Amino acid sequence: MAISNNKRELEKKKAQKKREKERRKDERRKNGPDSFDDMIAYVDENGNLCDTPPTATNTEVNADTIEISTPKQADIPKEQPSGIVDFFDSTKGFGFIRPKDSDEKYFFHISNAPQDIQKGDKVSFILEKNQRGLQAVDIIHATK
Repeated sequence: MAISNNKRELEKKKAQKKREKERRKDERRKNGPDSFDDMIAYVDENGNLCDTPPTATNTEVNADTIEISTPKQADIPKEQPSGIVDFFDSTKGFGFIRPKDSDEKYFFHISNAPQDIQKGDKVSFILEKNQRGLQAVDIIHATK
């Protein structure tokens, strides 16, 4: 079976890569293993990496000053924008309000609106975040 030139070249390259890999492996063996101390890095108080261990400084922290939660919903001031009912479907029980100062539309459910709400009514409302985004709640007629 005849071997083509291209196949011979590929075999030569493969053998050369294998020899190079063995050579690098032998060099690593001769140099000896790196110690763990050579590989370790430390982080100083400013967050920078360095090769020397940081000096121990005992600073006292008052645990009462650490806040690890989000602010309560009552702590967030609720704005009361106003707008116009852009769409309302009484059979399905939902609609959309367009605020005066933007082109966005906010969804509302009939349970959060007056019973006599209609398309075109001027209303004021509170925005509340739910799973799908912002939703208008506590809807009241601005002027009737």
